[in-house]
Amino acid sequence: MLNDLVKELQGWNGQLGGYAVYCGIAVGVLLLLSGLRQMTSRKSRSAAFRSRRMRMIAQGRSGSERLAILKPPPRRTGWQRVPVAGALPQILRRADVPLSPGVFWAGCAALAVLTAIAAAGFAGVLQAAMIGVLCGFGLPFALLLDRQRKQMDKLVHQLPDALDMLARGLKVGHPLNNSIGIAAREMPDPAGTELGIIYDQVTYGDDLPDAVQEFADRAGLEDAQYLAASISIQHGTGSDLSVMLETLARVIRNRIVLRRKVHALASEGRLTAWLLSALPLVIFGAVSVLTPSYYAGVADDPLFRPMIGAIILLTVLNALTLRKLVNFRI
Repeated sequence: MLNDLVKELQGWNGQLGGYAVYCGIAVGVLLLLSGLRQMTSRKSRSAAFRSRRMRMIAQGRSGSERLAILKPPPRRTGWQRVPVAGALPQILRRADVPLSPGVFWAGCAALAVLTAIAAAGFAGVLQAAMIGVLCGFGLPFALLLDRQRKQMDKLVHQLPDALDMLARGLKVGHPLNNSIGIAAREMPDPAGTELGIIYDQVTYGDDLPDAVQEFADRAGLEDAQYLAASISIQHGTGSDLSVMLETLARVIRNRIVLRRKVHALASEGRLTAWLLSALPLVIFGAVSVLTPSYYAGVADDPLFRPMIGAIILLTVLNALTLRKLVNFRI
């Protein structure tokens, strides 16, 4: 019996030793993870900020550097006066895409060349060049415009909350500039960065009405123009700005609700417009697959290409007309 007791004690000692090893490994892993967390804590804090301006402040950028990066030049010069290419810096900024126009055009050119080379395997030289231009320049620019629209819609939806925050700050006794700074810290992008630019401009000596007017010009939104007019009127007459901001926030919210109602009521018309615009392409694709000789048999006719060009032109005009009929400006 004594021998059995000794063997049992030895087994317990072995198990306790194994548990101690496992506990040591667990403590070591915990210490390693804690050390890595401490090493990356600065990066985590920087990523936790809601706006690009606050991340730049965390990186130690000065006010002049922030304005130089976030605020575009007031006037267009040289090639910037070209209608489409000249508006690209403003479009990139509104879309919150951190690229310069040169990098964007270079990327589009590289994509166009690669697409043309890939399309040359199944199409002619002219057709491959057209496909490359369409996919390399048209598609990225269309995606950029769509992102710009989404960012501006997001800014419009954030404006009422930002105005309410400014009005509450004024009611508790904060100066307007300090209220703008508080809203810039609390609001996410894009409203946070835009309010931060206004705050930095006023801090560096610009007049508040001019800074807000520049914000309205940058955003290109009708609601932002209302805000600039309200600030200008209050700056000149000394009226109660908190009540004016609350009224403007209520008006913007009502306009957003009205836009949504009209968007819902026009949904059937938009669906019909999409179907009518896509129907010629669907018919052409179906006939080409089911009966290849239907178009191939007359492709050598001299009138074939002019008729195809006229059909494409009329189809595009039909799509543009239907889009104009079902999209309402409110």
